[in-house]
Amino acid sequence: MGNSSSKSHKEGKSSPTTHGPFTESHLVEKEPATEKQAAQSDSGRYNYSNRGALKPSQLNNPFAQGAFRMVAKARYTVGERKGQPCATKWFKTGAVYSSDFWELDIKAVHKALEIINLFNDSKMVNVAVKLNMPTVWRFGSTWGQQWRDQRVLVEPFIEGYQKFNSNTGWTDESKPWSKVMQALSHFSYHITGGEYLICDLQGGAYLQEAVLTDPVILSQTREFGVTDLGPDGISTFFSQHVCNKFCRKDWIAPANPVRYFDPVSGTSMRNHRTTVATMYSHPPPPYAP
Repeated sequence: MGNSSSKSHKEGKSSPTTHGPFTESHLVEKEPATEKQAAQSDSGRYNYSNRGALKPSQLNNPFAQGAFRMVAKARYTVGERKGQPCATKWFKTGAVYSSDFWELDIKAVHKALEIINLFNDSKMVNVAVKLNMPTVWRFGSTWGQQWRDQRVLVEPFIEGYQKFNSNTGWTDESKPWSKVMQALSHFSYHITGGEYLICDLQGGAYLQEAVLTDPVILSQTREFGVTDLGPDGISTFFSQHVCNKFCRKDWIAPANPVRYFDPVSGTSMRNHRTTVATMYSHPPPPYAP
């Protein structure tokens, strides 16, 4: 059994951790963790559960999709979040039977959490930014051949989805939280010495905090997969970025940034001519911190 139901995590690699399966009723066997999870943080929003329930009809009719994944709504059946909704994500093409396929997703989330921790610790804004921390779960033996033993990502459900910026420099500053998110993106470049930029920021906005999911990390070495547009993506972001009241004058930025991509609201992929619009959740039940 993985240790996602405990609030005390030891330091470790950011590799995927595999947790218990979904069943049509309430779960079967639990799978042991393959790697230690990174230490938990106040900026992270965790599953605090290792079992869930999901109907086949919810998989056949996913309520949302992202650039690569479909999303279904399930619910936790044990732990601190018992009865609360969770999001279940799987790849649009091809079944996944190994946790390794989620490695880049988990790696990007953990890098983003490092940056968000520093941003929150800086107290530059009087509100908090949180980040959903997904873990890899497995469908159990009670499922049919199509789903049995497949790996999926599971994380707490987010209400009232909004998108604040993209990985090509687009932003909608009419949203109250967008200026904070633009500053977070700029901060990430500054605090990492120009190595990384967190963007494609989306999630739920609340009175005193925002909860993000599925961030993109742009890196100088393109180490985070096809949504990591590399130095050209970083340059494109800054070609569109206008510092606001949450940015600081001493933050570094590229000199003479050039726009290499058209700024669009969807998530753009390297070596792909198209972008994919992202939609993550619909309103219903009350938000659970």
